[in-house]
Amino acid sequence: MALDIWDVLVESQRLQWSFTPFERVGPLEFGMTHAQVQGRVHGVLSVAVSQGTSGGEGWAEFWLERSSGAAFSGPAITAYYDESVGLAGIAVNALRGPQVTLEGIRLVGQTPSRLEGKFTDYLMAHSRELRYSQSADPCSPQLGLVLRAQRAGDAVLSRPVLVAKAWADRCWDTSEGCIPSREWKTFEW
Repeated sequence: MALDIWDVLVESQRLQWSFTPFERVGPLEFGMTHAQVQGRVHGVLSVAVSQGTSGGEGWAEFWLERSSGAAFSGPAITAYYDESVGLAGIAVNALRGPQVTLEGIRLVGQTPSRLEGKFTDYLMAHSRELRYSQSADPCSPQLGLVLRAQRAGDAVLSRPVLVAKAWADRCWDTSEGCIPSREWKTFEW
């Protein structure tokens, strides 16, 4: 079955992961090495389809495998590494990434404006700070979470970026924060 690059997984086709701030995203724990990340996602996500380095930092993109029950494959997550931290950031693809939840709030593939409202309510209820990136992405440095948007054809859906404590300070800052510039430029599939 030929599918368009903009096709979005339905909720039942997505892997189901939870987010524990500064600790883990699904099976991935902040601080892991690239080899450990590959081991944890083996059989569900393909090993790094593309990867690179810049200075002391690296990144690797993992794709959804058809064997995981999805009707098609495509990018699922981008792992960002820091030489001194290990796994320091995880960006979840809005179209094909796992559904990541934070205390029942679905963070992936959502309408950004609706998710922003739920996120703001959650932060207020937990006395947490709300920040915005220079691109107007809502963020909580106290959770290490930035809610970015990603194109899905003519629509946009939520693409969360979840970071380790070492990257949380200024995680909303596209010019001086630790999240690599490569991520801030990601808008397409």
